[in-house]
Amino acid sequence: MQNEPTSSLVGEEYEVEVGPVAHGGHCIARTAENQVLFVRHTLPGEKIIAKVTDGDSDSRFLRADAVRIIEPSKDRVEAPCPYAGPGMCGGCDWQHAKPGAQRRLKGEVIAEQLQRLAGLTPEEAGWDGTVMPADGDKLPAGEVPAWRTRVQYAIDAEGRAGLRKHRSHDVQPIDHCLIAAPGVSELGVEKREWPQIAAVEAITATGSNDRQVILTPKPGGRLPLVELDKPVSVLRVDEKDGGVHRVHGRAFVRERADDRTYRVGSGGFWQVHPQAANTLVRAVMQGLLPRKNDTALDLYCGVGLFAGAIGQRLGEKGAVLGIESGKRAVEDARHNLKDLDRVRIEHGKVDQVLPRTGITECDLIVLDPPRAGAGKQVVKHLSGLGARKIAYVACDPAALARDLAYFREGGYRVRTLRAFDLFPMTHHVECVAILEPAAKGA
Repeated sequence: MQNEPTSSLVGEEYEVEVGPVAHGGHCIARTAENQVLFVRHTLPGEKIIAKVTDGDSDSRFLRADAVRIIEPSKDRVEAPCPYAGPGMCGGCDWQHAKPGAQRRLKGEVIAEQLQRLAGLTPEEAGWDGTVMPADGDKLPAGEVPAWRTRVQYAIDAEGRAGLRKHRSHDVQPIDHCLIAAPGVSELGVEKREWPQIAAVEAITATGSNDRQVILTPKPGGRLPLVELDKPVSVLRVDEKDGGVHRVHGRAFVRERADDRTYRVGSGGFWQVHPQAANTLVRAVMQGLLPRKNDTALDLYCGVGLFAGAIGQRLGEKGAVLGIESGKRAVEDARHNLKDLDRVRIEHGKVDQVLPRTGITECDLIVLDPPRAGAGKQVVKHLSGLGARKIAYVACDPAALARDLAYFREGGYRVRTLRAFDLFPMTHHVECVAILEPAAKGA
């Protein structure tokens, strides 16, 4: 008997009851044939018409959008943004949910990932199950916090600025992004045309009045004369080497956190929410409680945020080693922390540099790895250093949960976990886990 040929289901519509939220900004439903649907623009408990956007009859799961709401959730609101919805901008996931419901959904995702990947209940992780809003973000339903201090605009074929559609290279032109910070909106990027440009990244600092745009020309494209509504530094991405080069103005922006000023150059990493750096430093310092003579590691240290915070709390005999793979970030970190002579920054990948340092023990560790997490080998190495406390800062709950399971194998348990909604309207969430040797809590 021949197998049925595979057929695309894109465009097919199903009436479904929506189940729980899943990691990634969608909810789970099932077709009458029991095929799994990952559905965007819906909420748990709703009855909807779901239209398939990706997948075929043989797919393990289908992706879909809720194109009609038959029975809405009590948590549903009219999306404040005119560009939020099926087939439009992919930047936000939860514009259609009340702010409190968004945080609740994020909490459910964290709990599910902890249980599935680390075998931990919220109680075992020392977490009360809440996701805390940043200061000033607790707004009524229908209002949107303008928090995004860095916005990557894509430019369409007509030279109009917009944002990418979900899982697509297609551009949704916009005239205003509701979650963009005021300093970004004031530049007026969306109001002008960008011929020969592929992308415009707009950055506004929270610790100064510095503003910056980074232009990526199309292949062979010429840089336009940039005249925006506010004074701004201009940088460009080189077509040949991908490096970022200054055109005019400063090659960096000045950010501020924990009573220190940090230089962040050439589009380097800094937390996007204006309150994020201070919020995370507070959580990490409250968890680690550094002592005067401690030795500490700051891994994936960026421009030195946590190394600076620990370094200025250690006195004259303590020491901090930071490790960072980005060359420009290392230069910035060394500049930012030059007044702290007990802080050293090494350039390279953590898994390669850490074994070469010869460090066999330390008191404290903070790690803020990229979205993929630290991974088994790095966690194994860290577990052997005998640290009194470890602070793990995570922007992805799945990667966090996987690494917490590795830490448990290495003899560490989670003492406390805190979650912060530093990306309102999106599915992203930031967590800070404090770990200690398991024997201590036995």
